[in-house]
Amino acid sequence: MSEASNAEPTGGGAAGRADRAAQWRALASGYALLPLRLFLGITFVYAALDKLSDAHFLAGAGDPASFVSQTQAAKAGGSPISFLLGPALDHPTLFALAIAFGELAVGLGTLLGLWGRVAALGGALLNLSLWLTVSWSVSPYYLGNDLAYLMAWTPLVLAGTPYLSLDGYFARRAERDRGRGLGEDQVKRRALVDGGIAAVAVGGAGLLTGSLTRTFGRGRQAVAKQSAAPVPGAAAPAPTVPAASVPVGGSAQVKDPATGDAVYIVQPTAGQYCGLSSVCTHSGCAVDAPKNGRLYCPCHGSRFDAGTGAVVNGPAVKPLPKYTVTKDGDQLTLGPQQS
Repeated sequence: MSEASNAEPTGGGAAGRADRAAQWRALASGYALLPLRLFLGITFVYAALDKLSDAHFLAGAGDPASFVSQTQAAKAGGSPISFLLGPALDHPTLFALAIAFGELAVGLGTLLGLWGRVAALGGALLNLSLWLTVSWSVSPYYLGNDLAYLMAWTPLVLAGTPYLSLDGYFARRAERDRGRGLGEDQVKRRALVDGGIAAVAVGGAGLLTGSLTRTFGRGRQAVAKQSAAPVPGAAAPAPTVPAASVPVGGSAQVKDPATGDAVYIVQPTAGQYCGLSSVCTHSGCAVDAPKNGRLYCPCHGSRFDAGTGAVVNGPAVKPLPKYTVTKDGDQLTLGPQQS
């Protein structure tokens, strides 16, 4: 609480009214950023939980609403940092989860006022990266919201969260400790330790909430797949890709019309083609595209052979589901899943 809010109005008449007006102006100035802080904090917590529970966000390139599809579109759309998007496309699940949990950490830190400047800087960096990628091609620029969010974070980066916050509580307690004669080193050490404990507690709660939300999201994804199953007698056309897009050791991604899962069409040796599901058999995460003869799951580290789908190392114990692929001229057609 600011000193202005604790001070008692003094005097009467014109002088008293002037004092009270000055105190209210000081109080309003001190809390001027609180509405912005609440909006940004709530919005980022909501955005993170929405991503983690969304059946599309981690669905792979077969889904146009997925993280990897949006990143591919940003790279193709002339993003000024397209040269930095390679790692995100190589490990889309890892980067997508990092963004979601990063938004959750920023939102909780902003709402609670814990390490407020650090949280605000994190939010600014997230929106800067989104502005330079998914929002870059929005025209005119004022229709893209990430630039507006970036500007909204700037006052909190400069001012921090000194009111109605854990930061403010720790600062006031430090002043009381100095008043009791504690040395500056002791005051700083206590503030650092207590701030670290609070950060670990908030971070643990955030990880637990995010993990439970992600589990709920996988359940929604399974239900969505079941409801999207084709009606008997109305089979969807089999997806095709140009054979030239699948070099030896490379891959192309298509969508299984029966389940909606992304499938990698691969050519492990010249003239031999097959399809491998992108869904890890351990916990349902999306595995990364084949690289150096392996498919890697970023969630728990399972690796699969890029030619057969066999498990190279766990924790997965079942191979990736395999599909037949036929070549007709210069086109490759995905067939049914092998039993």
